[in-house]
Amino acid sequence: MSVSKKDVKYVADLAHLQLTEEESDSLVHDMNQILDYMTTLEEVDTSDVEPLEHVIDLEYRLRDDKAEAPLDHKEALKNAPDADTDYFRVPRVID
Repeated sequence: MSVSKKDVKYVADLAHLQLTEEESDSLVHDMNQILDYMTTLEEVDTSDVEPLEHVIDLEYRLRDDKAEAPLDHKEALKNAPDADTDYFRVPRVID
């Protein structure tokens, strides 16, 4: 399978992107390189490889999931850039 300029234009239209001719040509080239690489990877024998959840071992990088006391109200608001006695204040974004 290879990617054509028509395919790139179709995907760009779906994503509402406007591409120049140079960008389209570059994407055709890049996408075809990616597909060629994927074809190469398909040739690798992975029958003895166990499926992974992560590509790196995260077993020792995660902390224990244990319940702790929640922050008290004053502590939670301590570093807020703007707060009153009960809430964080944020700029109004909806009129």
